Amino acid sequence: MTVLRAQALGKKYGSHWALKDCDLDIPAGHVVGLVGPNGAGKTTLMNLAVGQLRPTAGDITVLGNKPGSGPAQLARVGYVAQDTPTYAGLSIADHLRLGARLNPGWDDALARNRLEQLGLGLDRKAGKLSGGQRAQLALTLGIAKRPELLVLDEPVAALDPLARREFLQGLMEAAAEQELSVLLSSHLVSDLERVCDYLIVLVDSRVRVAGEVEELLATHHRLTGPRRDRLPADQQVVSASHTERQSNFIIRTEGPIHDPAWTVTKLSLEDLVLAYMDESTGTRLRPLEVQR
Repeated sequence: MTVLRAQALGKKYGSHWALKDCDLDIPAGHVVGLVGPNGAGKTTLMNLAVGQLRPTAGDITVLGNKPGSGPAQLARVGYVAQDTPTYAGLSIADHLRLGARLNPGWDDALARNRLEQLGLGLDRKAGKLSGGQRAQLALTLGIAKRPELLVLDEPVAALDPLARREFLQGLMEAAAEQELSVLLSSHLVSDLERVCDYLIVLVDSRVRVAGEVEELLATHHRLTGPRRDRLPADQQVVSASHTERQSNFIIRTEGPIHDPAWTVTKLSLEDLVLAYMDESTGTRLRPLEVQR
């Protein structure tokens, strides 16, 4: 099953394309990391996926249907926005009652058990919680909705390292227990490396690369060797840097590299992401997608 499919998807504000020519086909059952610089289109893509925006161009389907197309579709998708929204004047118990009223598949026992494990009393007001506690409350509300897809827009951006770790641990546990598909945006590649098994890199409002993390890392390499300006046609250059005598390439290739002049090293996920985000090469990259 495809959890999200986009074809030539675009969103324009005035004369500015916030997202353009976006083609994606994300299989269900993954924790998908969405990464890119500020203004790349991450939040726009997420808002299109949950039905808060309508496309200017192209098409998008989520779980086989048009986003936000009706109550049944809305019930299948959970969303935690960038500021992990909660109502400061309401107690945690009030949030649970509101969740039960708004969501037909609401699992009150799940929500209460999770909050008890976190040590969050139901009588506490949301406005008195720490940033990490508010994020955990927002995640609990999203999980207790029992969605098939949970969309999280920079949920840990304002949290300290310990709170981030606890939040991501809870997310991984929920994804495994409920067989959730998750779409998670973050600027912190270390967080994505910890929880994501599928990656999308957005740069300049376009998809630069998308695919399963394991396969992306297996097909991307760093080559270091004597100065060269060109590589064989089967080696897609992602980024390149040169000194007078030495060249350093990051490439994507399906086959082995036989040239003994090159020192070949593996990439970390951060290396891969930064190579695609490199502004000096971004304008000449073709969108790539790893096929299953």
